[in-house]
Amino acid sequence: MGLLGTPVLIVLAAAAALAPIAVCLSWPRVRGPVLVRGAVRLAMLATAQILAICLVAGLINDYGLFYNSWSELAAGASQFAGLGSQPAQHPELVANSRPSDTGVTVRPEPGYTDPGEWSRRGRLESVTIRGAVSGLRSHAFVYLPPQYFQPAYASRYFPAVEVFTGYPGIDQYLVSRLKYPDVLRRLIERHHASAAVLVMMRPSVTFPRDTECTDVPDGPQAETFFATDVPSQIGKSYRVLPSSWGAIGDSTGGYCAAKLAMLNPGTFRAAAEMSGYFFALHDRTTGSLWGGSAIVRQLNDLAWRLRHLPAPPVSLLEGTSPAEQGSDGYVQAMRFAQLVKAPMRVSVMTVPHGGHNIATWAAELPAALHWLIAHLAPPCSSSVPVQPGQVDLGMTVAGTALATP
Repeated sequence: MGLLGTPVLIVLAAAAALAPIAVCLSWPRVRGPVLVRGAVRLAMLATAQILAICLVAGLINDYGLFYNSWSELAAGASQFAGLGSQPAQHPELVANSRPSDTGVTVRPEPGYTDPGEWSRRGRLESVTIRGAVSGLRSHAFVYLPPQYFQPAYASRYFPAVEVFTGYPGIDQYLVSRLKYPDVLRRLIERHHASAAVLVMMRPSVTFPRDTECTDVPDGPQAETFFATDVPSQIGKSYRVLPSSWGAIGDSTGGYCAAKLAMLNPGTFRAAAEMSGYFFALHDRTTGSLWGGSAIVRQLNDLAWRLRHLPAPPVSLLEGTSPAEQGSDGYVQAMRFAQLVKAPMRVSVMTVPHGGHNIATWAAELPAALHWLIAHLAPPCSSSVPVQPGQVDLGMTVAGTALATP
Protein backbone atom coordinates (compact mmCIF):
# COMPACT_ATOMS: atom_id res chain seq x y z
CA MET A 1 0.00 0.00 0.00
CA GLY A 2 1.39 3.38 -1.01
CA LEU A 3 1.76 6.41 1.20
CA LEU A 4 -0.53 8.53 -0.96
CA GLY A 5 -4.09 7.98 -2.08
CA THR A 6 -7.46 6.84 -0.76
CA PRO A 7 -6.58 3.29 0.45
CA VAL A 8 -4.07 4.42 3.08
CA LEU A 9 -6.42 7.19 4.25
CA ILE A 10 -9.28 4.68 4.65
CA VAL A 11 -7.07 2.39 6.74
CA LEU A 12 -5.90 5.28 8.93
CA ALA A 13 -9.43 6.62 9.35
CA ALA A 14 -10.78 3.20 10.30
CA ALA A 15 -7.97 2.64 12.80
CA ALA A 16 -8.43 6.10 14.34
CA ALA A 17 -12.21 5.59 14.65
CA LEU A 18 -12.06 2.05 16.07
CA ALA A 19 -9.30 2.76 18.57
CA PRO A 20 -11.47 4.77 21.03
CA ILE A 21 -14.20 2.15 20.82
CA ALA A 22 -11.67 -0.57 21.61
CA VAL A 23 -10.39 1.45 24.56
CA CYS A 24 -13.90 1.85 25.99
CA LEU A 25 -14.71 -1.85 25.59
CA SER A 26 -11.38 -3.01 26.98
CA TRP A 27 -11.08 -0.55 29.86
CA PRO A 28 -13.10 -2.50 32.50
CA ARG A 29 -11.62 -5.82 31.38
CA VAL A 30 -8.02 -4.93 32.20
CA ARG A 31 -6.81 -7.17 35.05
CA GLY A 32 -3.78 -7.29 37.32
CA PRO A 33 -2.16 -5.11 40.00
CA VAL A 34 -2.94 -1.41 40.10
CA LEU A 35 0.33 -0.39 38.44
CA VAL A 36 -0.12 -2.94 35.65
CA ARG A 37 -3.72 -1.85 35.01
CA GLY A 38 -2.63 1.79 34.93
CA ALA A 39 0.20 1.09 32.51
CA VAL A 40 -2.00 -0.95 30.15
CA ARG A 41 -4.75 1.68 30.13
CA LEU A 42 -2.22 4.45 29.55
CA ALA A 43 -0.78 2.48 26.62
CA MET A 44 -4.27 2.05 25.14
CA LEU A 45 -4.95 5.79 25.36
CA ALA A 46 -1.56 6.60 23.85
CA THR A 47 -2.20 4.20 20.96
CA ALA A 48 -5.56 5.83 20.22
CA GLN A 49 -3.94 9.28 20.25
CA ILE A 50 -1.09 8.16 17.99
CA LEU A 51 -3.54 6.71 15.46
CA ALA A 52 -5.48 10.00 15.43
CA ILE A 53 -2.24 11.91 14.83
CA CYS A 54 -1.31 9.51 12.03
CA LEU A 55 -4.65 10.16 10.35
CA VAL A 56 -4.12 13.94 10.47
CA ALA A 57 -0.55 13.54 9.19
CA GLY A 58 -1.79 11.28 6.39
CA LEU A 59 -4.42 13.83 5.34
CA ILE A 60 -1.87 16.64 5.35
CA ASN A 61 0.65 14.59 3.35
CA ASP A 62 -1.99 13.52 0.83
CA TYR A 63 -2.98 17.16 0.30
CA GLY A 64 0.51 18.65 0.21
CA LEU A 65 2.30 15.66 -1.38
CA PHE A 66 5.32 16.08 0.91
CA TYR A 67 6.38 12.41 0.87
CA ASN A 68 5.65 10.18 -2.08
CA SER A 69 6.46 6.76 -0.60
CA TRP A 70 7.21 4.94 2.64
CA SER A 71 10.88 4.81 1.72
CA GLU A 72 11.00 8.61 1.36
CA LEU A 73 9.27 9.01 4.71
CA ALA A 74 11.76 6.66 6.35
CA ALA A 75 14.66 8.50 4.75
CA GLY A 76 13.29 11.84 5.87
CA ALA A 77 13.05 10.61 9.45
CA SER A 78 16.64 9.35 9.47
CA GLN A 79 19.75 11.30 10.34
CA PHE A 80 20.65 13.80 7.63
CA ALA A 81 24.37 14.05 8.30
CA GLY A 82 26.28 12.44 5.47
CA LEU A 83 23.18 11.86 3.36
CA GLY A 84 22.42 13.26 -0.04
CA SER A 85 24.97 11.62 -2.34
CA GLN A 86 22.18 9.99 -4.34
CA PRO A 87 18.84 11.52 -5.35
CA ALA A 88 15.54 9.90 -4.49
CA GLN A 89 14.40 7.27 -6.93
CA HIS A 90 10.95 6.83 -8.44
CA PRO A 91 10.58 3.02 -8.66
CA GLU A 92 7.09 3.30 -10.10
CA LEU A 93 8.59 4.92 -13.21
CA VAL A 94 11.50 2.56 -13.84
CA ALA A 95 9.78 -0.03 -16.00
CA ASN A 96 9.52 0.45 -19.77
CA SER A 97 11.73 3.54 -19.85
CA ARG A 98 13.10 4.78 -23.15
CA PRO A 99 16.77 5.79 -22.73
CA SER A 100 18.40 8.40 -24.91
CA ASP A 101 21.92 9.75 -25.29
CA THR A 102 20.88 13.32 -24.44
CA GLY A 103 20.91 13.02 -20.66
CA VAL A 104 17.11 12.87 -20.53
CA THR A 105 15.31 9.54 -20.16
CA VAL A 106 11.61 9.62 -21.00
CA ARG A 107 9.57 7.42 -18.68
CA PRO A 108 6.15 5.86 -19.32
CA GLU A 109 3.50 8.37 -20.38
CA PRO A 110 1.85 9.78 -17.21
CA GLY A 111 -1.52 10.01 -18.94
CA TYR A 112 -2.08 13.78 -18.97
CA THR A 113 -3.34 13.82 -22.56
CA ASP A 114 -3.71 11.46 -25.51
CA PRO A 115 -1.61 12.08 -28.65
CA GLY A 116 -4.67 13.43 -30.44
CA GLU A 117 -4.96 16.17 -27.81
CA TRP A 118 -1.35 17.35 -27.82
CA SER A 119 -1.98 20.19 -30.29
CA ARG A 120 -4.89 21.44 -28.14
CA ARG A 121 -3.85 20.73 -24.55
CA GLY A 122 -0.13 20.02 -24.75
CA ARG A 123 1.80 17.00 -23.52
CA LEU A 124 3.20 16.06 -20.11
CA GLU A 125 6.31 13.87 -20.10
CA SER A 126 7.80 12.10 -17.10
CA VAL A 127 11.59 12.18 -17.37
CA THR A 128 14.84 11.63 -15.52
CA ILE A 129 17.52 14.28 -16.10
CA ARG A 130 21.14 13.19 -15.71
CA GLY A 131 23.67 15.95 -15.04
CA ALA A 132 26.83 15.68 -17.14
CA VAL A 133 28.66 18.31 -15.09
CA SER A 134 27.34 17.82 -11.56
CA GLY A 135 26.94 14.05 -11.74
CA LEU A 136 23.50 14.41 -10.13
CA ARG A 137 20.16 13.33 -11.53
CA SER A 138 16.53 14.11 -10.82
CA HIS A 139 13.06 13.16 -11.87
CA ALA A 140 11.01 15.91 -13.52
CA PHE A 141 7.76 16.49 -15.35
CA VAL A 142 8.16 18.36 -18.64
CA TYR A 143 5.10 20.15 -20.00
CA LEU A 144 5.15 20.92 -23.74
CA PRO A 145 2.48 23.51 -24.67
CA PRO A 146 -0.01 22.93 -27.50
CA GLN A 147 1.97 25.16 -29.87
CA TYR A 148 4.91 22.75 -29.61
CA PHE A 149 2.87 20.28 -31.70
CA GLN A 150 1.19 22.70 -34.11
CA PRO A 151 2.48 22.90 -37.71
CA ALA A 152 2.87 26.69 -37.54
CA TYR A 153 5.43 26.24 -34.74
CA ALA A 154 7.20 23.17 -36.13
CA SER A 155 10.56 24.97 -36.40
CA ARG A 156 10.10 27.26 -33.40
CA TYR A 157 12.18 27.29 -30.23
CA PHE A 158 10.47 28.14 -26.95
CA PRO A 159 11.45 29.83 -23.70
CA ALA A 160 11.66 27.42 -20.77
CA VAL A 161 10.89 27.67 -17.06
CA GLU A 162 12.26 25.60 -14.19
CA VAL A 163 9.45 25.12 -11.67
CA PHE A 164 10.25 24.13 -8.08
CA THR A 165 8.33 22.75 -5.13
CA GLY A 166 9.23 23.65 -1.58
CA TYR A 167 11.02 21.22 0.74
CA PRO A 168 10.37 18.34 1.08
CA GLY A 169 7.65 18.44 -1.63
CA ILE A 170 7.46 16.20 -4.69
CA ASP A 171 7.14 17.24 -8.31
CA GLN A 172 3.74 15.58 -8.69
CA TYR A 173 2.32 18.31 -6.47
CA LEU A 174 3.14 20.89 -9.15
CA VAL A 175 0.89 19.04 -11.59
CA SER A 176 -1.92 17.77 -9.38
CA ARG A 177 -2.20 20.54 -6.76
CA LEU A 178 -0.88 23.79 -8.19
CA LYS A 179 -1.73 22.61 -11.72
CA TYR A 180 1.03 24.49 -13.52
CA PRO A 181 0.29 22.94 -16.96
CA ASP A 182 -3.42 23.80 -16.72
CA VAL A 183 -2.72 27.36 -15.54
CA LEU A 184 -0.24 27.98 -18.36
CA ARG A 185 -2.57 26.51 -20.98
CA ARG A 186 -5.43 28.78 -19.85
CA LEU A 187 -3.15 31.82 -19.95
CA ILE A 188 -2.10 30.93 -23.49
CA GLU A 189 -5.70 30.41 -24.59
CA ARG A 190 -6.67 33.83 -23.20
CA HIS A 191 -3.62 35.47 -24.84
CA HIS A 192 -2.21 36.36 -21.41
CA ALA A 193 1.02 34.45 -22.01
CA SER A 194 3.06 33.12 -24.89
CA ALA A 195 3.91 29.43 -25.13
CA ALA A 196 6.71 28.09 -22.93
CA VAL A 197 8.12 24.74 -21.82
CA LEU A 198 7.83 23.90 -18.11
CA VAL A 199 10.39 21.68 -16.34
CA MET A 200 8.85 20.80 -12.96
CA MET A 201 11.09 19.44 -10.20
CA ARG A 202 11.73 19.33 -6.48
CA PRO A 203 14.69 21.49 -5.38
CA SER A 204 16.06 18.74 -3.13
CA VAL A 205 17.95 16.88 -5.85
CA THR A 206 19.78 14.94 -3.12
CA PHE A 207 16.70 14.15 -1.00
CA PRO A 208 16.43 13.71 1.97
CA ARG A 209 19.19 16.27 2.25
CA ASP A 210 18.11 19.83 1.54
CA THR A 211 20.99 21.50 -0.28
CA GLU A 212 19.13 24.79 -0.83
CA CYS A 213 20.28 24.64 -4.49
CA THR A 214 23.86 25.17 -3.35
CA ASP A 215 27.17 23.95 -4.71
CA VAL A 216 28.36 22.40 -1.46
CA PRO A 217 32.17 22.35 -1.03
CA ASP A 218 33.29 18.71 -1.40
CA GLY A 219 29.59 17.81 -1.67
CA PRO A 220 26.68 17.74 -4.13
CA GLN A 221 26.80 20.47 -6.76
CA ALA A 222 23.09 21.28 -6.70
CA GLU A 223 23.29 24.77 -8.18
CA THR A 224 25.38 23.47 -11.07
CA PHE A 225 22.78 20.79 -11.73
CA PHE A 226 19.89 23.26 -11.95
CA ALA A 227 21.80 26.13 -13.58
CA THR A 228 23.95 24.21 -16.06
CA ASP A 229 22.89 20.58 -16.43
CA VAL A 230 19.13 21.03 -16.64
CA PRO A 231 19.17 23.76 -19.35
CA SER A 232 21.85 21.87 -21.28
CA GLN A 233 20.20 18.45 -21.20
CA ILE A 234 16.69 19.77 -21.79
CA GLY A 235 18.06 21.80 -24.69
CA LYS A 236 19.38 18.62 -26.30
CA SER A 237 15.97 16.93 -26.10
CA TYR A 238 13.49 19.75 -26.71
CA ARG A 239 13.21 22.89 -28.81
CA VAL A 240 14.01 25.47 -26.15
CA LEU A 241 15.94 28.75 -26.29
CA PRO A 242 19.30 28.26 -24.56
CA SER A 243 19.48 31.70 -22.90
CA SER A 244 15.81 32.45 -22.35
CA TRP A 245 15.09 30.53 -19.17
CA GLY A 246 13.01 31.55 -16.19
CA ALA A 247 12.49 30.02 -12.76
CA ILE A 248 9.59 29.99 -10.33
CA GLY A 249 8.86 28.29 -7.02
CA ASP A 250 7.34 28.54 -3.59
CA SER A 251 9.13 28.57 -0.22
CA THR A 252 12.50 26.80 -0.68
CA GLY A 253 11.71 26.62 -4.38
CA GLY A 254 11.25 30.38 -4.40
CA TYR A 255 14.70 30.93 -2.92
CA CYS A 256 16.15 28.54 -5.51
CA ALA A 257 14.39 30.36 -8.37
CA ALA A 258 15.68 33.79 -7.29
CA LYS A 259 19.15 32.39 -6.66
CA LEU A 260 19.43 30.71 -10.07
CA ALA A 261 18.53 33.95 -11.85
CA MET A 262 20.82 36.19 -9.77
CA LEU A 263 23.82 33.86 -10.00
CA ASN A 264 23.31 32.83 -13.64
CA PRO A 265 21.99 35.83 -15.62
CA GLY A 266 23.50 34.48 -18.83
CA THR A 267 20.90 31.70 -18.82
CA PHE A 268 18.05 32.94 -16.64
CA ARG A 269 16.37 36.22 -17.53
CA ALA A 270 13.78 36.32 -14.78
CA ALA A 271 12.49 34.55 -11.69
CA ALA A 272 9.32 34.57 -9.61
CA GLU A 273 9.24 33.49 -5.98
CA MET A 274 6.15 32.94 -3.86
CA SER A 275 6.75 33.02 -0.09
CA GLY A 276 10.43 32.59 -0.78
CA TYR A 277 13.39 33.76 1.26
CA PHE A 278 16.77 35.21 0.40
CA PHE A 279 19.43 33.23 2.23
CA ALA A 280 20.07 29.50 2.50
CA LEU A 281 18.64 27.94 5.63
CA HIS A 282 20.81 25.93 7.99
CA ASP A 283 19.23 23.13 9.99
CA ARG A 284 19.42 19.37 10.45
CA THR A 285 17.98 18.78 6.96
CA THR A 286 20.75 20.79 5.27
CA GLY A 287 23.83 19.80 7.21
CA SER A 288 26.90 21.92 6.53
CA LEU A 289 26.47 23.74 3.22
CA TRP A 290 29.48 26.02 3.42
CA GLY A 291 32.39 23.74 4.27
CA GLY A 292 33.27 26.15 7.06
CA SER A 293 33.72 29.01 4.58
CA ALA A 294 32.17 32.38 5.44
CA ILE A 295 32.70 33.44 1.81
CA VAL A 296 30.61 30.55 0.46
CA ARG A 297 27.87 31.38 2.98
CA GLN A 298 27.85 35.05 1.92
CA LEU A 299 27.80 34.27 -1.78
CA ASN A 300 24.61 32.25 -1.22
CA ASP A 301 22.99 35.13 0.67
CA LEU A 302 21.09 37.11 -1.98
CA ALA A 303 20.77 40.23 0.16
CA TRP A 304 24.52 40.19 0.86
CA ARG A 305 25.18 39.95 -2.87
CA LEU A 306 23.08 43.05 -3.56
CA ARG A 307 24.90 44.99 -0.84
CA HIS A 308 28.42 44.03 -1.91
CA LEU A 309 28.38 42.93 -5.56
CA PRO A 310 27.12 44.42 -8.83
CA ALA A 311 23.46 43.66 -9.42
CA PRO A 312 22.74 41.14 -12.20
CA PRO A 313 20.67 42.17 -15.27
CA VAL A 314 17.63 40.07 -14.36
CA SER A 315 14.04 40.68 -13.26
CA LEU A 316 12.52 39.29 -10.07
CA LEU A 317 8.93 39.00 -8.89
CA GLU A 318 8.29 38.62 -5.17
CA GLY A 319 4.93 37.12 -4.22
CA THR A 320 3.94 37.83 -0.62
CA SER A 321 1.15 38.79 1.77
CA PRO A 322 1.10 41.26 4.69
CA ALA A 323 -0.26 38.39 6.77
CA GLU A 324 2.87 36.27 6.31
CA GLN A 325 5.58 36.59 8.92
CA GLY A 326 9.12 35.27 9.36
CA SER A 327 12.11 34.99 7.03
CA ASP A 328 9.81 34.24 4.08
CA GLY A 329 7.25 36.89 5.03
CA TYR A 330 6.16 40.31 3.89
CA VAL A 331 8.64 42.43 5.88
CA GLN A 332 11.67 40.54 4.60
CA ALA A 333 10.36 40.64 1.02
CA MET A 334 9.99 44.42 1.16
CA ARG A 335 13.43 44.86 2.72
CA PHE A 336 14.99 42.79 -0.04
CA ALA A 337 13.12 44.76 -2.71
CA GLN A 338 14.59 47.98 -1.36
CA LEU A 339 18.11 46.62 -1.93
CA VAL A 340 17.57 45.98 -5.65
CA LYS A 341 19.47 48.35 -7.94
CA ALA A 342 19.96 48.69 -11.68
CA PRO A 343 20.29 46.80 -13.91
CA MET A 344 18.26 44.36 -11.81
CA ARG A 345 14.52 45.01 -11.66
CA VAL A 346 12.03 43.86 -9.02
CA SER A 347 8.25 43.74 -8.76
CA VAL A 348 6.26 42.89 -5.66
CA MET A 349 2.97 41.01 -5.93
CA THR A 350 0.82 41.15 -2.81
CA VAL A 351 -2.37 39.37 -1.88
CA PRO A 352 -4.39 40.85 1.00
CA HIS A 353 -4.81 37.59 2.86
CA GLY A 354 -2.73 34.45 2.77
CA GLY A 355 -0.05 32.42 4.40
CA HIS A 356 2.64 29.86 3.72
CA ASN A 357 0.30 27.40 2.02
CA ILE A 358 -0.91 25.96 -1.27
CA ALA A 359 -4.09 28.05 -1.34
CA THR A 360 -2.10 31.28 -1.33
CA TRP A 361 0.35 30.10 -4.00
CA ALA A 362 -2.47 28.84 -6.21
CA ALA A 363 -4.10 32.28 -6.02
CA GLU A 364 -0.82 33.97 -6.96
CA LEU A 365 0.18 31.54 -9.70
CA PRO A 366 -1.72 32.91 -12.74
CA ALA A 367 -0.37 36.43 -12.20
CA ALA A 368 3.12 35.11 -11.43
CA LEU A 369 3.28 32.99 -14.61
CA HIS A 370 1.87 35.88 -16.65
CA TRP A 371 4.59 38.17 -15.33
CA LEU A 372 7.41 35.63 -15.66
CA ILE A 373 6.75 34.56 -19.24
CA ALA A 374 6.32 38.20 -20.28
CA HIS A 375 9.96 38.69 -19.25
CA LEU A 376 11.20 35.82 -21.41
CA ALA A 377 11.77 35.80 -25.15
CA PRO A 378 8.76 34.73 -27.26
CA PRO A 379 9.02 31.60 -29.43
CA CYS A 380 11.36 32.24 -32.35
CA SER A 381 12.25 30.41 -35.53
CA SER A 382 15.80 29.49 -34.55
CA SER A 383 17.84 28.66 -31.47
CA VAL A 384 19.27 32.19 -31.38
CA PRO A 385 17.81 34.02 -28.37
CA VAL A 386 15.95 37.29 -28.92
CA GLN A 387 15.86 40.36 -26.71
CA PRO A 388 12.92 40.70 -24.31
CA GLY A 389 10.52 43.59 -24.71
CA GLN A 390 9.79 46.19 -22.09
CA VAL A 391 7.08 45.17 -19.62
CA ASP A 392 4.82 47.53 -17.70
CA LEU A 393 5.66 46.74 -14.09
CA GLY A 394 2.66 48.70 -12.84
CA MET A 395 0.08 46.39 -14.38
CA THR A 396 -2.71 44.66 -12.50
CA VAL A 397 -3.35 41.00 -13.29
CA ALA A 398 -6.43 39.09 -12.09
CA GLY A 399 -7.01 41.56 -9.29
CA THR A 400 -3.51 41.05 -7.85
CA ALA A 401 -1.42 44.19 -7.49
CA LEU A 402 2.00 44.29 -9.09
CA ALA A 403 4.17 47.21 -8.07
CA THR A 404 7.76 48.33 -8.26
CA PRO A 405 8.96 49.57 -4.88
